[in-house]
Amino acid sequence: MRQQTKGIGYMLCSALCFSMMNACVRLAGDVPSMQKMFFRNLISMLVALFLIWREKVPIHVPRPQWQHLFFRSFWGTVGVVCNFYAVDHMLLSDATMLNKMSPFFALLFSAWLLHEGATAVQMLLSFVALGGCVFILKPTLSGLISPVALIALLGGMTAGLAYTEVRILGVAKVNKDVIILIFSLFSCLTALPFLIFDYRAMTLGQLGFLLLTGMFATGGQFCITSAYCCAPASEVAVYDYSQILFAAVLGYFLFQQAPDALSVTGYVVICTAAVAMTLYNRRRSASCRT
Repeated sequence: MRQQTKGIGYMLCSALCFSMMNACVRLAGDVPSMQKMFFRNLISMLVALFLIWREKVPIHVPRPQWQHLFFRSFWGTVGVVCNFYAVDHMLLSDATMLNKMSPFFALLFSAWLLHEGATAVQMLLSFVALGGCVFILKPTLSGLISPVALIALLGGMTAGLAYTEVRILGVAKVNKDVIILIFSLFSCLTALPFLIFDYRAMTLGQLGFLLLTGMFATGGQFCITSAYCCAPASEVAVYDYSQILFAAVLGYFLFQQAPDALSVTGYVVICTAAVAMTLYNRRRSASCRT
């Protein structure tokens, strides 16, 4: 029980850090998303490099895993850019909620790519969560959906793909700090041409918010890793959805944003599906042990 409590605490800290990261992204103002991503991942890269140096971890990845490391980095980079763009152009809580579809997408992609059998209940709950997205996407009578909302959902989908690749690398015993280092380096190199040819001059305040973005992102990354080290995902993963509450509070007080009734309905549907998935997985794991 003590480890479970620590895991919940780490997960709540992670959710708060990622909410603060998104708030700082928006507070940085009119800066290109690629420029924001560069500073976000630069801090993570330096911290991961320091940890690898301190622990004397060899930067070695078996050749068969390099393609998975590439796709983890590629899809993760796309996910970050989509999330940052959405945070800049829609309600903070809406962007956060659509990004939190990543665990459901990870389940679907794991069933497809890893042939990990998803049960009928898990698939049903995943599609219920996708149905909840409709309330946030708000398609019009003409069938149109906001491009920004679609980009936010794309961010959640590509993050799900990235997490699937992380699972493959984890099973192959690739060091987590090496995964973070390569992903962060890949993202920085991807953003570098945009910085060279489309650099936007920043005020000292904007630079400060982008550095805070990197610090909160790094804190969130290591807190969520610690949470999963302390307790099984079935016991702590659902607490990651507290990020929606943090995002709503920050959006209201910092940007005077308030989600409408349709968005709140979507939050309730998706969070209910997440809680039901957690309870189902916990019961399923317990029955497998017995």
